[in-house]
Amino acid sequence: MFKSILVPVDGSKLSLKALIYASKLASTSGARLTVMTALPEFPTMIGGEGYMVAPFSTKHWDDMIQKRADAIKARTTKQLKDAPYEFTSVTSDHPHDAIISVAKKRKCDLIVMASHGRRGLSALLLGSETTKVLTHSTVPVLVCR
Repeated sequence: MFKSILVPVDGSKLSLKALIYASKLASTSGARLTVMTALPEFPTMIGGEGYMVAPFSTKHWDDMIQKRADAIKARTTKQLKDAPYEFTSVTSDHPHDAIISVAKKRKCDLIVMASHGRRGLSALLLGSETTKVLTHSTVPVLVCR
């Protein structure tokens, strides 16, 4: 069956639902479970004169990102109780690329993701990280709603 399952989480209720499903699947198949979160990189803007403008310091940003990663890990631990898992957080402005990269590095043979189920114009305009992973990943993807 599966040997290594990756489940990306963002802390939302829907991603935690996918986490529970992935945990049960890992437990029944004896697979290693890797939980990951992709956090945004430090934002910068180019000013009118070509100067780099940062809304706050990189130290402040790093602290905020670390707190967010810690909060997501705490929610993950609470959801999984005593189930074994590995946790990793990465910074990327393109979460779908980070998900695919982690899946390859960890030699995962399944990615379990949540989908908000948007359809029509809202799906087209808002995009979907799940859709992007489905489109670009060579690893099979199981989508939970």
